[in-house]
Amino acid sequence: MTAASAIERAEAALTGEERSEIFGWKMFDWGWSAFSTTVVTALLGPYLLELIDDDAGVSVLGLRIDEGSFYPYVISLSAVLQVIALPLVGSAADFSSKKKSIMLTLAYIGSIATIGLFFVVESTVVLGGLLFVVAAVAFSAASVIYNSYLPDIAPPALRDRISSAGFAVGYMGGALWLAANFVLILVMEDDALAVRLSLGGTGVWALVFIWWFPGRLLLSRPANRQKPEGIGWLKLSATSVMATLKEIKSAHPVTFRYLIAYLIFNDGIATVITVAAVFAADELDAEATQLLLLVLLIQVVAIPGAIAFGRFAERVGAKKALIVNLCVWVALVVYAFLVLDNITQLFVMGFFLALVLGGSQALSRSLYAQMVPHDRESEFFGFYEIAARGTSWMGPLAFGVANQVLGSQRQAILILLVFFVLGLALLIPVKVRQGMLDAGQDPTGLVF
Repeated sequence: MTAASAIERAEAALTGEERSEIFGWKMFDWGWSAFSTTVVTALLGPYLLELIDDDAGVSVLGLRIDEGSFYPYVISLSAVLQVIALPLVGSAADFSSKKKSIMLTLAYIGSIATIGLFFVVESTVVLGGLLFVVAAVAFSAASVIYNSYLPDIAPPALRDRISSAGFAVGYMGGALWLAANFVLILVMEDDALAVRLSLGGTGVWALVFIWWFPGRLLLSRPANRQKPEGIGWLKLSATSVMATLKEIKSAHPVTFRYLIAYLIFNDGIATVITVAAVFAADELDAEATQLLLLVLLIQVVAIPGAIAFGRFAERVGAKKALIVNLCVWVALVVYAFLVLDNITQLFVMGFFLALVLGGSQALSRSLYAQMVPHDRESEFFGFYEIAARGTSWMGPLAFGVANQVLGSQRQAILILLVFFVLGLALLIPVKVRQGMLDAGQDPTGLVF
């Protein structure tokens, strides 16, 4: 059976209920991607930069933090907290029959914290950082469970396609909300108020769409494993996390090696995304409307980019497609350091960044899903989220420290080459077929 025929058979075998659940799953990304685009990437970093006095910086616990380093440090703090929270959430979800309820509750907490960003002004910059940390940790914890649904709703032959489609739907939702923010900032005379409305409104957007679609269409599932009597949830989760780590290292060595590679190259990707707007505002004097247009361009172009890389993976295999993708990321960092000098070049870079952004995220997720044992999805995806978000403090921290020492974000960005090159070097030897066999997955019909 060819890969194409396996995909067609799997597509035809989906029932109406299964298609409905897949749609509801995709719409979670539609709801929470607005946080990633409007808050994380486009507005919050430059807004905080504008609020902070250039000379005084920000004082936190008696320490002075440079205005250009405050936001990267906030990103790092949220990531460190995710190291603790995400695997515990994944483990608890495996033992609970309320997997869906846990996911929705966490998403609602993230939404409410995001709504609170409306109240951030010059005197409450630190509060803004704390609200962001709460929102980022809550949304990331919810996404542990969201990602763990992928093996439940998608047969192996369709995972690359459905994963890519999920990211594409997320980019559509993020782009639509970003376009509304762009219009709001254009028509309002008070730019600061317009930004605050956009930040707080993002929480409303996420709350409404996550409640209406995943809340109604995703199915509740029984617990994957029975919770032992007489043991608390915290101790059970911590014990299970350590057991899972030992199991991944010993029984699933290919999956473990992939996670290490992913941990490193994804740090590079996440850092580029989170500091891009601050870099443009600081190095190129980009205005808020220009930054919104840039992120909107990225959102729109990323939609066909994610789908195209999903189809490319069906032809050459997810790992090979991901390697090509990461090579483009290396070229983008070099371009930013050597060439990027004006707004036109910024938009050129944004176009190519968008082409690879969705593909890198979707292929990384679907490739990992192929190597996860059945009925352990939430727990294993907890470790995936550590790689995706929980350890993503390294890139922003390295960038923030480099900027503080060198006094130049352009020079600081070179540190990101280490993450991409080392991640590639570790990814290339990963044997995906063996990883699937170790996890009890069927590699028949897939391309490697």
